[in-house]
Amino acid sequence: MLNKIVMTMATLRLTSGTIEIFAALLMLRLNQIDKALVVNSSLALIGPLILIATTTIGLVGLSDKLSPSKFLWVAMGVICLMIGILKK
Repeated sequence: MLNKIVMTMATLRLTSGTIEIFAALLMLRLNQIDKALVVNSSLALIGPLILIATTTIGLVGLSDKLSPSKFLWVAMGVICLMIGILKK
């Protein structure tokens, strides 16, 4: 039997991958650099949101098994990832 939290995390990742594939197909169909760039920029918004959602769900699932200090280390790691991804 699959864990509900793992199933939710996997579903989010599958959804993200499906969006990426459809975006690539849309770029090919549009066949214009400026429009493809707009589609690509839209993906830059979706990726971090999926990362945050998946990580949050995973952390909620682990919250009863992690000590507060370990939870803080994981949260700081996620914050560092987000700064690295979103900083221009």
